[in-house]
Amino acid sequence: MRFAGVGLVMLAAICWGISGGIADILMTRGWDPIVISFYRGAVGFICFFAWFLFRFRKNWFASARLYIWSLLAGVGVAGNFTFYFLSIQASSVAVAATLMYTAPVFVLLISFLLRIERSTWFKWGCISGVLMGIVLLTGVYNTDSISVSFLGAAAGLTAGLSYALFIFGFKNASSIGKPQTSLTIAFFSFCLILFLFTDKGETAAVVTSSDIGWFLLLGIVGAGISFIFYVMGIRRTTPATASMVAMVEPVTASLFGVLLIGDHLSLMQLLGMLLILFTVTVLSVKQSD
Repeated sequence: MRFAGVGLVMLAAICWGISGGIADILMTRGWDPIVISFYRGAVGFICFFAWFLFRFRKNWFASARLYIWSLLAGVGVAGNFTFYFLSIQASSVAVAATLMYTAPVFVLLISFLLRIERSTWFKWGCISGVLMGIVLLTGVYNTDSISVSFLGAAAGLTAGLSYALFIFGFKNASSIGKPQTSLTIAFFSFCLILFLFTDKGETAAVVTSSDIGWFLLLGIVGAGISFIFYVMGIRRTTPATASMVAMVEPVTASLFGVLLIGDHLSLMQLLGMLLILFTVTVLSVKQSD
C-alpha cells in the first residue's frame, strides 16, 4: 500500500514538472502566462468537479470555515500557477521550479510569526541553507553577471510563497471536509480570480486556436489528474516520504527544460539548485517526524 502511495505522489510530481515545460512551449508561441495559468486551473476545476460529483452525497459538506479555507487555497494556487509561469518566462523552467520549492521555508517563517512553530537553530540553519542556494542559483553574488533577472527570481519566490498559502488553506480545509470538496471550491475561486486579470480576447482565441490541445493537456496533466494522484497518494504514505518524492517535480522540470527546450545551467546554478532541494527535503522530513 505504501509503495502505491509513493508511486502516485511520484506520478503527480512528474506531471507538475512536465506542466512547466508545456507552459514554456505555449509562451514561446506567444500566449500570455496569465491566460495559460487560467486554462490550467479551469481544466483542473472541471476534473475536480467531476470527481466531486462522483460521490456527491459523501463529498458534500456545508461549512463557512471550509469555504473560507478553500477560498484561501484558491488564492494561493492562482498566485502559484501565475507567478510560476511568469518566472519561467523571465528565467527558465529549471530555475522557476526550484525557486517555487522554497515554499516549506515560507511555511516555516509564517509558522514562526503565528507562533505555531518553535524557533530552533536547526530550522534557522535550513533557512540559511535555502538562502545560500538562492544566491548561487540566481547569481546575485556577482552583480556583473547575474544569471537570473530580478523579475524571474522575484516571481519564482512569490510562486513559492503562494504555494505555502495554498498548503495552509488546503490543509485546513481538508481537515474539515473532503479533499474533493476543498479542491473544487479552491479551483472555482481560482477561475473567478484569474478571469478578472486575463485578456478576454486572448482567452477566447484559445478555443479556436491550433494550440487548444496543448492547453487541454496542460490542464489535465498539470492540475486535474496530478492533484488527484497526489491526494490519493498522500493517504497511502507518510508526509516525510511524500515530501522527498515530490522533489521529482523540479528534477523533471529541469530535465524537460534542458533536454527539450534547450535551457542551460552553470555549475554554480546547479550547486544552488541541489542545495535548495537537499535543504528543503531535510526540513520537510524533520518536520514530519
